[in-house]
Amino acid sequence: MNATIHKLPERVTYQEISQLEKAFRSFFTNHPSELVIDFQDVHIMDSTGAVFIQTTAKRLRDEHISVRFVNLSETVVHTLKLFTPLQIAEQPPKSRDNLFARIGEKTYVWLNYFADALFLFANIFYWALIAFFKKKLRRRSEVINQGIQIGVNALPIVALIAFLIGFVLALQSAAQLRQFGANIYVADLVAVAMVSEMAPLITAILVAGRSGSAITAEIATMKVSEEIDALTVMGVDPLPYLIVPKLYALIIALPLLTVFANVIGIIGGAVIGVTYLDLAPLPFFNEVISALRYKEIFTGIFKSFTFALIILLTATYFGFKAKGGAEGVGKVTTGSVVASIFFVIVADSILGLIFYFGGPVF
Repeated sequence: MNATIHKLPERVTYQEISQLEKAFRSFFTNHPSELVIDFQDVHIMDSTGAVFIQTTAKRLRDEHISVRFVNLSETVVHTLKLFTPLQIAEQPPKSRDNLFARIGEKTYVWLNYFADALFLFANIFYWALIAFFKKKLRRRSEVINQGIQIGVNALPIVALIAFLIGFVLALQSAAQLRQFGANIYVADLVAVAMVSEMAPLITAILVAGRSGSAITAEIATMKVSEEIDALTVMGVDPLPYLIVPKLYALIIALPLLTVFANVIGIIGGAVIGVTYLDLAPLPFFNEVISALRYKEIFTGIFKSFTFALIILLTATYFGFKAKGGAEGVGKVTTGSVVASIFFVIVADSILGLIFYFGGPVF
């Protein structure tokens, strides 16, 4: 059986690829039983040439043509080895699990998430309780600093949003109530809606988007940069050192922000009452005081306290789950804000039902 010999030129580089392709194309049509590729004249070979020769040889072998390389110099052998195309073994198709296996796997994963979250939350509450009785663990200066960042710095945006909500509530209700000569009841509607529902909810959403994301990003950055590990190595527990001051600041700042939003929202409603409904300021505020009961005030404060815990716990959980560098920090921060707002709205609905059907508090 005679072998077909093909001598390569002196240069086997990207510039000669088109000529080499034409030369090798005939072997696919003639289909010789054996092809000997002679490298005797080759002096220069780049990565493109090496990959082309080996890829073409593989294609010829797939056509059941025997291919041999002869007269290879050490340089050519090194180049061919260095630029050997990566062979990726075909993965066998995965067998689909049955429905019960998939349900069990998902349940197991979610149970692990729940167990991790429960363990983290229990540790946070434990250290918060211990720090309440031990002054050394409180980090009073950090609590004040966090209180300023979470509470004081949020006053302008909370005031603007609360004023607009009270303004719009009064405007929308005034158009209906004035038809029945019940202008004064705009004060009742604005007061009850703001104190028991709108102010706690909107303030919590603003704080979740503003401060919750900042807490998550801070913890996540420390996690991916291994600062959390450094604190642990130094014998400093990151929960009482980092999280407890933020918890104290949130549970103090958010109820105070809610009270501030109540006042500003009622003032926004009063603007409509005075300018659009021709109500005197004194009767309007007297009606507000008479409409508000301890139940509405207690409901709003209790909701804001609950929302503060939800925001802090959600931000902490997502922050400690960060991995993968800057991209991971962005993902957990986005997830934290979405989850915080979701849980705040769910908690608001549940607490609203409880207080509504629970009868008067006082």
